[in-house]
Amino acid sequence: MFIGEYTYSIDDKKRLAIPPKFREILGKKAVITKGLDACLFLYPIKEWEVEAQKLGNLPPTQTAARSYARIMLASARDVDFDALGRIVLPEYLKDWAGFGKRVVVTGVYKKIEIWDEKKWTEYKEKVEPNMDSIAESLKEYGI
Repeated sequence: MFIGEYTYSIDDKKRLAIPPKFREILGKKAVITKGLDACLFLYPIKEWEVEAQKLGNLPPTQTAARSYARIMLASARDVDFDALGRIVLPEYLKDWAGFGKRVVVTGVYKKIEIWDEKKWTEYKEKVEPNMDSIAESLKEYGI
């Protein structure tokens, strides 16, 4: 399980360190793709296989399903960890997410989200004041 948030810098070679605690779960390889809210998703291989199967089973006759599956699958890339636990961020994903030098790596249960530091701060400032009403709206899910 991935939890917590960690701030890192992207080096000049587009390498990003992943927290050691997360690397233990990920192993030697992972899959990175576009996420939601302008972040990137980083999945363990086995979890990506489950997600990719769900995407592949979406009905191709529905525009929203087709579009979502295309973007998520087409933007996905395998990444390997170097000896220091870093991955190279693909340029197209780095650009799409609007990453500056500093990013926040967050654990979100079965996956990791990678955010531009400024965007993460703005997101939290927008969402955190509404946590009570958000929690109440999720009561049907047992929250």
